[in-house]
Amino acid sequence: MNYNKLWKLLIDKNMLKKDLQQMTGISSNAMAKMGKGGDVSTQILSKICDSLNCKLEDIVDLDGKEQS
Repeated sequence: MNYNKLWKLLIDKNMLKKDLQQMTGISSNAMAKMGKGGDVSTQILSKICDSLNCKLEDIVDLDGKEQS
């Protein structure tokens, strides 16, 4: 997973990761996993999208080969 879009969106909104964590109520472990490109639940991603008023594709990309 690649969360670069999320980090860029936070910068655009002048927010820190801790602001997102407080806004969504997600754990510091989940934030750490995302910081390392790890997998988190769709529930967490949904909370982020709801809080930032965005779509999933606005915050995450799947790393790896594209399927045709």
